[in-house]
Amino acid sequence: MAEPRIPIKVNHLSCPICSEVLRNPVTIPCGHNFCMQCIQDRWNNSLFSCPECGHKFPSRPQLIKNTTLADLVRDTERCDAGCASGKPQHSGVSTQTLKRPWSCTKMKSPLCWRHRCFLDVYCCTDEQVICALCASAEHRGHTIGSVRGERKRKQEELEMRQIKSKQILKKQENKCRNLERTLEQIQEEARDTDDYCESVLVSVIDSLQRHYLSVRELIRRQEEAAAAQVQISLQTLQVKIEEMKKRSAELEHLAQTDNDVHFLEKWPSLQRLCDEDFLHALRGVSQDPLLPFEVTKKAVDKLGRQLEEFCDKEFTSISQTADGGEQQESGGETEQDDLQGCEASTSQSHGLTGVNKTLTDRTAEPKTRAEFLQYACVLSLDPATAHEDLTVSVGDNEVRMNLVRIKNPPIRSPKRFIHRRQVLCREGLQAERCYYEIEMEGDKAEIALAYKGIDRKSRTPLSAFGANANSWSLDRSTKYSVSHRKDSIQLTTSPSHHRIGVYLEFKKGTLTFYEVSDSMKFLYKVEAEFTEPLYPGFWLGEKCCIRICDLKLDRL
Repeated sequence: MAEPRIPIKVNHLSCPICSEVLRNPVTIPCGHNFCMQCIQDRWNNSLFSCPECGHKFPSRPQLIKNTTLADLVRDTERCDAGCASGKPQHSGVSTQTLKRPWSCTKMKSPLCWRHRCFLDVYCCTDEQVICALCASAEHRGHTIGSVRGERKRKQEELEMRQIKSKQILKKQENKCRNLERTLEQIQEEARDTDDYCESVLVSVIDSLQRHYLSVRELIRRQEEAAAAQVQISLQTLQVKIEEMKKRSAELEHLAQTDNDVHFLEKWPSLQRLCDEDFLHALRGVSQDPLLPFEVTKKAVDKLGRQLEEFCDKEFTSISQTADGGEQQESGGETEQDDLQGCEASTSQSHGLTGVNKTLTDRTAEPKTRAEFLQYACVLSLDPATAHEDLTVSVGDNEVRMNLVRIKNPPIRSPKRFIHRRQVLCREGLQAERCYYEIEMEGDKAEIALAYKGIDRKSRTPLSAFGANANSWSLDRSTKYSVSHRKDSIQLTTSPSHHRIGVYLEFKKGTLTFYEVSDSMKFLYKVEAEFTEPLYPGFWLGEKCCIRICDLKLDRL
């Protein structure tokens, strides 16, 4: 059984010249259709132009019968005749794009606004719904399909997108729930970590408190023992003084006697007693009662410095380790893969594929002063290392040359520089990154870092900062220079500001000096392999003063 064809009214396929149904239809180059006889007659009597649009042709176009349009006219006339009699007479058609699986009397599809024909043809090239006349006249050579077939294909594509969209939505909802659970876990873990760290540090504080009480008890016992020793010595001395007073009176009485016999009899015994008194006075106190207190203070001072250095190092390490663990994958690649999968499934239906990637890179090297201040460390001068011509302030943050050379009170410490006007800080630096600043007054000074074993007693130049393998020094006078192992590199930069910044990357093996003002002015970078903690140190010229800057406020 033949499939029904599109019903088109005859006047839609009429010739503009004779107004009759097209007979032997031809299509001229401008696209308009005429009866072959009508257009030949027109051109025989006039110019070669289109009667419909007036377009002029330079020569007479060759006329060829439009067989598709002729078949369409024939089938349309049959369709109209069959529909008028109530007996459809649709016969088979030559072009499958014009077939319809339902009767024209039941057709509900909209009509083409130009040709008043059913829109049942789909141009895949232009992605437009058109009628059969549009397909033959304006979409020649294009990929043509039926509306119903294209709808079926697009419907399948839509269903694929729906399935993929539901899958992505489900994944996003699961991820949202996971993030909510992760947020709760973060809060819970933060509380647990806070409680745990508090318990650990409180136990450490309790331990220190117990040791502090033990030290106090030790000091009390030392006090009692020393006091008892001195009390016994005092009582013994008081008794001895009374005896000596009595002997002194006897000697006075004997010296005034006129009896020679009595004098000679008494003198040997008094002489022996006087000699014993002299020997007792020469012996004095056998042990310094204050020595135990001095030993205790030195031991506790050393322990305090060691604890402070250990805590600074370990807590810095904890902070850096924790900061490095914060950079985690957010899971965005999974979302991107899902979205790209959806796009790929759509593109493959048109024969297209594509993959895009973006790589990001960043450097953590500090550039501005604010970035350097993130690695600021706390330093304090060690007065026990200061040369006798130097005076360290009460807060241990400033050292200056004495205007009047008065020697410091003697300190029983092997750490003092004997022949060089140098001083070291208490803190040994070996964290991954450290930064500090100093301000100086005067014309000449040296800013150095040295190992603990630097020579402090020798008169040779090897005990100077930068003149040995144990120290590196930035020398500031009319020009800057950098020294190590007695080798000095003269810099072209002249001093313009009084604040110097020192940036140490211990593990990386770099030491960089900057002149600090509103910006960081690079001076020099030292590259070396540091094998032990580095202690900041300073050498002072005449009328010079160096102050370690407090960077805590600047860091806020």
